Formats: sequence, structure tokens, C-alpha cells
Amino acid sequence: MSDGSAVEIHQVCVRFHAAIELIGGRWTGAILQAVFTGHHRFARIRAAVPGLSDTMLAQRLRTLETNGLLERRAGPPESAGPATTEYHLTAKGRELSPILDAVIAWSHRWIPLPEESARR
Repeated sequence: MSDGSAVEIHQVCVRFHAAIELIGGRWTGAILQAVFTGHHRFARIRAAVPGLSDTMLAQRLRTLETNGLLERRAGPPESAGPATTEYHLTAKGRELSPILDAVIAWSHRWIPLPEESARR
């Protein structure tokens, strides 16, 4: 018989795993950071994340929207062009700020820049 602690641990592990898979997917952290730093339009997000394809960005934005981290806002057209679309963090997405800040701080301490690695 179990005292119930295994069930508690398992439920926490499931939540942790789901969270890591969501925010730790390839390109996702960089996309979130771009939105945090004021890039709200598709082209600006893509430009802020080198190597990110249009297809992958569209897929990741849909995933983040589906999971409630971003909301898509359609705006009025700009001077006879198509309507503008912007992506903004939801309250749920904004709560990731200290987590991304911690990852940034950790990366500055432990992850060398590519040119630093080449010099070693």
C-alpha cells in the first residue's frame, strides 16, 4: 500500500514535464524573449531570431497561442495594405518573465559565445 506520496510526485512530474516541453521547445524561448523585448509582429519576431523559418515561427506562435501564453491581435490596415497582426503576452505568458530572466542570467554565466569557444 502507498501513502499517497508517489501519486503526488507523479502529478508534479507531469506538470513539470509539460511546462518544460512547452517553453523549452526549439525556438520557443527565443520567440518569447523577442515578444518580451517588444517585437510583436511576425516579421519583427522572425528578424529577432536568426535562423527561424516562417513555417516554424507560424507553428510556434500557434502553439503559444493555443496554450494561452500569447494572444493574436488583428489591427487596422496600414495605408491601404493588409490588416496588421500582432502577438502579445497574456497574463500567463508574462508570468514567465522571471523564468526567462533566470535562464538569461544562467546562460551569461555558463554558456560561452561561439567566438569564445573557437578561441579556446
